Amino acid sequence: MDHLDLPPLSGAAGTVRLPGSKSISNRVLLLAALAEGVTEIHDLLASDDVDRMLDALDALGVRWESLDEAGRFRVHGAGGALPVKHGDLFLGNAGTAFRPLTAALALSGGHYRLSGVARMHERPIGDLVDGLRQLGANIGYQGVEGYPPLVIEPAEIRPGGVVRVRGEVSSQFLTALLMAMPLTGVETRIEVVGELISKPYVAITLALMARFGVVVAREGWQAFVVPAGARYRSPGDIHVEGDASSASYFLAAGAVGGGPVRVEGVGRDSIQGDVRFADALASIGAQIEIGDNWIECRAPEAGGLRAFDLDLNHIPDAAMTLAVVALFTDGACRLRNIASWRVKETDRIAAMAAELRKLGAQVDEGDDQLVVVPPPAIRHAAIDTYDDHRMAMCFSLATLAGTAVRINDPKCVNKTFPDYFATFASVGRSVPVIAIDGPSASGKGTVAARVAERLGYHHLDSGALYRLVALAATRAGLALDDEPAVAALARALPARFEGGRVLLDGDDVGDAIRAEACSVGASQVAALPAVREALVLRQRAYRQAPGLVAEGRDMASTIFPDAGVKIYLTASAEIRAERRYKQLLEKGMAANMPGLIQDMRDRDARDAARSVAPLRQQDDALLLDTSAMDIDQAVDFVLDAAGAAP
Repeated sequence: MDHLDLPPLSGAAGTVRLPGSKSISNRVLLLAALAEGVTEIHDLLASDDVDRMLDALDALGVRWESLDEAGRFRVHGAGGALPVKHGDLFLGNAGTAFRPLTAALALSGGHYRLSGVARMHERPIGDLVDGLRQLGANIGYQGVEGYPPLVIEPAEIRPGGVVRVRGEVSSQFLTALLMAMPLTGVETRIEVVGELISKPYVAITLALMARFGVVVAREGWQAFVVPAGARYRSPGDIHVEGDASSASYFLAAGAVGGGPVRVEGVGRDSIQGDVRFADALASIGAQIEIGDNWIECRAPEAGGLRAFDLDLNHIPDAAMTLAVVALFTDGACRLRNIASWRVKETDRIAAMAAELRKLGAQVDEGDDQLVVVPPPAIRHAAIDTYDDHRMAMCFSLATLAGTAVRINDPKCVNKTFPDYFATFASVGRSVPVIAIDGPSASGKGTVAARVAERLGYHHLDSGALYRLVALAATRAGLALDDEPAVAALARALPARFEGGRVLLDGDDVGDAIRAEACSVGASQVAALPAVREALVLRQRAYRQAPGLVAEGRDMASTIFPDAGVKIYLTASAEIRAERRYKQLLEKGMAANMPGLIQDMRDRDARDAARSVAPLRQQDDALLLDTSAMDIDQAVDFVLDAAGAAP
């Protein structure tokens, strides 16, 4: 699936059990592999990144077994350096596997090649390599200096002494060095040059190393001493916390969408720094409650979320969520000290700026900051995700503005949270849709308009869009079967619906699109797949709070397949022809009953036989035959189906 269309939401509430933390999962796997003894890991994350680490450990001679579907694994530790001394490892875009494995293999005395996807080869690793070379490691670059792929050869490691590493690029470099140093067997001091970013992630590393028996002495955040004789020993059993970065999306949904939304798997006892995202939400007005293993968020008691100016160096991943939350605040928001975004799965500062602008925000992009000014109304947009799981998950929150959003390449969430979109949908309240389909002249337009008026919902006459395309194409001199040209016109159609009027490039064309020739043209262009695709997003954009009544020929099947109420409204060809006959006479136009009946039958046959979204009653749609009904009875039927009958 190359894209996923997310429906607009009117709110969010519920409870989510978080998947395991990616950062903890891959750290625990490597520590268990290097440790003496057997480790049973509980709640290991099922994701692409973790799969890459498991594949690598398997190739390196570390035996492991998956014990059940709940993320329980058993790892048989190697008791030191990784046993297989030749390997060609492909690690995808998994930085949490690539960086620590580089360090561990550099100290394992073997011949290895480490590579990944194209983006991994754009992510700098020179600072880590420089640190390892200070110990005598033999690491070469196969491509651009300072970037993967890497070739590691046996070398005479000079254990002990001091290793210096810059702290302002990525905390994963320090994490990799720390985890590998016990392999030297002697005391090693690691000094951080400059300010260490993402300190909470280093804190995770230190806490997990301690669980495996290696306690590192820390001198502030500037120096770390790994003691002589340090060896990893299995703790027996270890549980992976829920992913605090993933918690941010659901907590934000509670803040923006009313809530309460509760996440289970992280809380006040968490070792992950991203739990402090809850503090950031509280600082802008959200209501937060926290327990040992859960956090809950609601919208502010009064007013909305406040604009913010925050240093987010300590929560770089969760900070991305705040960039989208900024759309829902009352003013300009500044996200500071986020330079590490530049070297993640993509250049997240540039990517975030580009996609926020699609939604209507004004964005100023700096080397290490973003300023986001929320738009008056969030626009419908197709969001590019740059093969970055967090881009996809963050921008799902835009639907809480009551706006549909298309997520391109949604499968990128497999990196950390394969079930993300289903889980997000479980706490979202979709804007309701009543989808009314039926053949020409069945009365669905009149019924839909009256139902929408009774409920206070928006109304979409999808047929009008196709008539507008046919009219615009005719005026432009295009052949109605010229699919590329008509589709291009449909994508840029200057159409507006205002106060019951239909405007094409500013002209009221309500009467023109009802002419018989235009109706026939609409059927012709509607049969063109490229035209239908061009109008899909445009139609879905009408789904706004408090609700939508949409009528046409494929509302329930293609445009709004998740509609809560689906109606197939029809009548006999004779009755429909009679209704059309009366309409034409009222307009002073000539009409022929036998010709109208035949026209109805011909059009029904064309609509039922078209290759794209043929007209038919959906299995979950209610049949409403209005042959013997008046309009009021038909309206009452639909309202009763929607649970809104008086």
